[in-house]
Amino acid sequence: MPKDFPRARRIADQIQRELPELIRHEVKDPRVGMLTITEVEVNRDMEFAKIYFTTLGGEAEHAACLAGLQRASGFLRSLLSQRMQLRVVPKLTFVYDRSVERGIALAQLIETAVAEDANHPKDE
Repeated sequence: MPKDFPRARRIADQIQRELPELIRHEVKDPRVGMLTITEVEVNRDMEFAKIYFTTLGGEAEHAACLAGLQRASGFLRSLLSQRMQLRVVPKLTFVYDRSVERGIALAQLIETAVAEDANHPKDE
């Protein structure tokens, strides 16, 4: 289990607060639509930040949004450097977060199992 580094966690939290606003107002790429930043991880030397995001839509929309974010990562990093009081702003890496999709699929499986269980008579 990795150690928790309070400064890296604070920087990650600040990036998670600032980045959605910058994406919404400054990124003009049509591939980057509505998205949610689910988590930001910053490594302990503050050189890299991994940004997990989720969007609505199919696989093609996810891939297009990821391509648009990767293309805008340098621009977003420069905007973050203007807003944050850091000597070095981490390099941004975007990763599509599939945890929401997995959660929905698991919820559907549970609902199906409960419905099937309700249809079977109980042996008493």
